[in-house]
Amino acid sequence: MNMTVEQTLKVIRCKFCQGEAVVRFGSYKGIPRYWCKSCRRKFAGNDALPGRKIPPERVGAAVAMYYKGLSYKDIQEQMGQMYGRAPSKSTLYAWVTQYSKLAGEQLDRQRIPTGTTWVADEMVLRIDGKNVWLFDIMDAKSRYFLASYVTPNRTIGDVQVVFRQALERAEKPPRFIVTDRLKAYPEGIESIFGAEARHVQSGGIRAKINNNLVERLQGTVRERTKVMRGLQNRETAQAFLDGWRVDYNYFRPHESLGNRTPASVLGIESPLKDWGQVARLEDKTLRTDTALKAEPSYLRDRTFRVRRGGI
Repeated sequence: MNMTVEQTLKVIRCKFCQGEAVVRFGSYKGIPRYWCKSCRRKFAGNDALPGRKIPPERVGAAVAMYYKGLSYKDIQEQMGQMYGRAPSKSTLYAWVTQYSKLAGEQLDRQRIPTGTTWVADEMVLRIDGKNVWLFDIMDAKSRYFLASYVTPNRTIGDVQVVFRQALERAEKPPRFIVTDRLKAYPEGIESIFGAEARHVQSGGIRAKINNNLVERLQGTVRERTKVMRGLQNRETAQAFLDGWRVDYNYFRPHESLGNRTPASVLGIESPLKDWGQVARLEDKTLRTDTALKAEPSYLRDRTFRVRRGGI
């Protein structure tokens, strides 16, 4: 007798146009390549997004290693052990700067429900053989890192810039702002907040009101800068700090917060959960759910029926 059975075949689709007019086009470093007759584009037969060579999960793993404190050389060694291949240092550098910027742009769109007290401080960074100043502002309640600003000066104008950034990201201004005794703080803060926020100068480590939280955060930044290589200019430093701020606020659990992130303490739902998702960002927007599936986008199941003859 005859019977009909269903079989499933993996059909290769073009990553760009989703067409099926695809033929094998050799391989590169062990990865098969294909050519689409419809849109006349080539693509790699792996999980990489259209126009890219490396799967986003690997890119995300490399960026996460960087923000955990590994140097580019250490990341190369880890990537080689994990995947059999290691990207160049210039490629790693490009990933960190590009996706740090994208993550900051994506997550800075939402307003942060901060507490009543902010703390601020400044420290010296060495960039391209020159000293510059890094201003930081943090919410005291959640340790959410609100803003950072790299500048060659410590003027009233610089104070205004960093506090304006923090205010734009917060749902409401704080009631208290704690700083050290830098002379630019009082006038700069008053010009931004007026009577809405009370400026409090730290009385030192043993005082009831101090800026120990930010100084501990600055200590974390100092430790991180020990493995930073290639801070070429202020723009590069700012891109790194934007990414570090995302990692600190959204991706890295803190033991002092009960192994939660500052964002989770504030009840913030983030569209990005890790650097792998950041690596899937394209044109500053998350790609569609199709591209976020675990199965490579160039493979799709096609079910067809086969009639078999029998007795």
